[in-house]
Amino acid sequence: MTEKPTYLTREGRARLEAELEYLTTVERKQIAERIAAAKELGDISESGEYEDAKKAQALLEGRIRELKHLLSRAEVIDEDQASNGEVRVGSSVTVRFEDDGTEETWTIVGSAEANPRQGRISNESPLGAALLGKRARNKVTVHTPSGVMKLTILKVR
Repeated sequence: MTEKPTYLTREGRARLEAELEYLTTVERKQIAERIAAAKELGDISESGEYEDAKKAQALLEGRIRELKHLLSRAEVIDEDQASNGEVRVGSSVTVRFEDDGTEETWTIVGSAEANPRQGRISNESPLGAALLGKRARNKVTVHTPSGVMKLTILKVR
């Protein structure tokens, strides 16, 4: 079974690569120094500092593995590529809510870059998935955990 790609913008990939670089070169060294300092204090079997440093190390190594895995599956989306008017990952979509007439614009991104507060909606979310493949003037019904949303797509770019 093939794993799904991780969709990233160029900026998103660069951000994750920079985080990985920082964690492997700076954070890893700092935690190793904390562990060494705790060992120098003597009996590590009851050392809170040693245990804290080892827990921090485990969390750090988990994040490093996660970043490496994400980046190994990364497929960079070209946000400048023409979408032929169809919503796809990388598209900016302006919609109007049918219930109150308000308008919002979102960018459809991969789940690793999603941040709804910043208008970045995951392609895997109920809203993102419902918008994929649609065009301007299409009406969309989205079933979310908080209820049903009905909206009209005004613009896709």
